[in-house]
Amino acid sequence: PLQSTVGENRWLQGQLVQSLLRHCDARGAARWAQRCQVPPEMLPQAVAEELQKLHIQDRVEEVTKPDNYEASKKDYYQLPISWENIHFLQTWEETLQCWKKVLQPGQVVGVDMEWKPSFGMVGKPRVALLQLALKDEVFLLDLPQLLKQAEAEGEKEKLPYFIQMLYSDTAITKLGYGMSGDLSSLAGTCSALKDTEKQMQGVVDLLAVDKQLQWGKDGRKVDGLSPEHSHEERGVRQPEKGLSLLVQHVLGKPLDKTEQLSNWEKRPLREEQILYAASDAYCLLEIYERLCKDPESFGLGSDLTDSLVRKQSKKPRAKKQLNKQEAPSPSGQECQGPRTEPSSPPAPICPRDFSVVCDNMLQGLGRYLRCLGVDVRLLDNEDDHRKAAEIARQEGRVILTSGLPYQTLRSQVGEGRCFSVNCSEKAKEQALQVLKHFNVQVALSDIFSRCQVGRGWLEPRLLPAQRSLRCLGVLGLALGVFLVPKSSLALWQHLAEP
Repeated sequence: PLQSTVGENRWLQGQLVQSLLRHCDARGAARWAQRCQVPPEMLPQAVAEELQKLHIQDRVEEVTKPDNYEASKKDYYQLPISWENIHFLQTWEETLQCWKKVLQPGQVVGVDMEWKPSFGMVGKPRVALLQLALKDEVFLLDLPQLLKQAEAEGEKEKLPYFIQMLYSDTAITKLGYGMSGDLSSLAGTCSALKDTEKQMQGVVDLLAVDKQLQWGKDGRKVDGLSPEHSHEERGVRQPEKGLSLLVQHVLGKPLDKTEQLSNWEKRPLREEQILYAASDAYCLLEIYERLCKDPESFGLGSDLTDSLVRKQSKKPRAKKQLNKQEAPSPSGQECQGPRTEPSSPPAPICPRDFSVVCDNMLQGLGRYLRCLGVDVRLLDNEDDHRKAAEIARQEGRVILTSGLPYQTLRSQVGEGRCFSVNCSEKAKEQALQVLKHFNVQVALSDIFSRCQVGRGWLEPRLLPAQRSLRCLGVLGLALGVFLVPKSSLALWQHLAEP
């Protein structure tokens, strides 16, 4: 941190050497001068002499370094995945692939952040690195670069959109250590994320869990290592604390915190920094797995076990029901920042007055809506997603899409003109989401009103009986939700006619 503050300014370097010499000793000043490669002729004589001794000592240590280095590393937590599975991401093209893997129902994600040390400076630090750890790989997101790219493309909402999706999704378990502090720094980095903590669901803060772990009578955590005992055995290391201490208690070895106060804004990151950042996020997965597998050995009560394991399986069920009624979830909703419930539902409209363009991944949804009388245009399989925005602008249509293309498309049309359905639902459930969200009222006369020759689903060469069977799914949706019993009976009579 001192090196990054002083930089390569020789005058500042000289002033720092003088200060260290007055308040510390010549050896400490020499060690810093060696690290910054200050020329010997700029140093006081006492410091220059100590610097010479350090050069000699380093040459001696270099001979035995491999054995000593490997031995010292074995004392620390070891990242169990290979270097090839750590991905440093600096472009949105790369990052979108990351989010596809992270934003999956049932996913467990270790989340950590790094920022440049502020040393008492006023204001919140800006996050320089966001780490997302999955079971088999770790993603390191270069936030300053990603924010810069998004702003240049006129899409500043990209980062808050994905982070809010992650933290608000009850079907994804997020693990952290001191999450409140991390999110506070994240809000300082991107103001649109200031309310993220209020929207958090499906999170496990291992700092809170750490406070509930039981200590034995001998001063050790149950089935864990005593920090004092570990410190005495190793002789030279300072007592562990924070996450490193929790890792030691649960996994047997502490984290190597050598890089904790390094400059995380400087690029490129060094190999040691990358390994440190990946380990900080990945160890959360191993701690969580160990605590869930054997909570009794750590003195966890049954209520804490429930909070770690069961609550994550209860909330998604409630969320799925919400999706069917209002479509507000990150995996199936009209996501436009923090969600606020409308004061009143939109005015009812009939299908003939509702026109949409369906992305090419939602052809089944488009066919359902067309059979209910909605004016639908479908993209072809080879069409780019952006063609939907072009059609929507030219013809005044609402875009129906799903997943990651929503983020790109919504910025190209007016507010409320792009809707993201739940991609995990079947086409019938997706149609229900759309009709209820836009308050489209389907009447008997609307059914099949657009299913004519050339409209794209009920081919004219099909026999009436075949057409009837083909449309049973659509009729079930209409009969069960939108039509009164008398109309339903009339509709079935209509189907039975030759």
